Amino acid sequence: MNLKMIVQDLGPITLLGGGAATQEQLHAAMGIAPVAVAADGGAQLALTHGVDVRAVIGDFDSISEDVRAAVPAENLHHIPEQDSTDFEKCLARIKAPLILGVGFAGGRMDHQMAACNALVRAAHQRCVLLGSDDLIFLAPPSLRLDLPEGARVSLFPLGAVEGVSDGLEWPIQGLNFAPDRQISTSNRALGPVFLSMTAPKMLVMVAPEHLEMVVASLLAAPNWGR
Repeated sequence: MNLKMIVQDLGPITLLGGGAATQEQLHAAMGIAPVAVAADGGAQLALTHGVDVRAVIGDFDSISEDVRAAVPAENLHHIPEQDSTDFEKCLARIKAPLILGVGFAGGRMDHQMAACNALVRAAHQRCVLLGSDDLIFLAPPSLRLDLPEGARVSLFPLGAVEGVSDGLEWPIQGLNFAPDRQISTSNRALGPVFLSMTAPKMLVMVAPEHLEMVVASLLAAPNWGR
């Protein structure tokens, strides 16, 4: 099903969610992606920090009347269906080379798990979630990460997937990954890391200090497409 795009931009976009987020995370994202969109209750985060949003997208069950009144009516996009999360609604209606999600990797665990699930379900979107301890993103078909020796690289599958690696302390080739079987959390970089995956099912987690490098790496990597 082809959905009408609500926001289109040639540069990365910051997407604000209603979960826990810090001023530092928002500043880091907006420094790379100054165009902002809010997913439903993420409009409160935008209002709190004085961020103008190009659009607010969602079913509007988490946005207060005061916040709605503060957003121009033409920027409010009500999507009433309940078969997807507000994050998924945004991912399906934003066209940009990359999305930086703030307010999706903190707070309620069910919301965090749903956001990770959405990264896999919308594999065509390059998207990085910013958390207090992690950057979380879906591994593309192949990826080079210019990490320093000793940097943590956690790999967590959300489905059956295999891969190969170069530059990890514990290589992954020959392993059959799945959420209820093999995972590879707390792996470590020996230096620059190369990853290749057979399917869009593997989440990668590295420290937030590597945000600019991760963004550059994902923009240079091939995409899974639709």
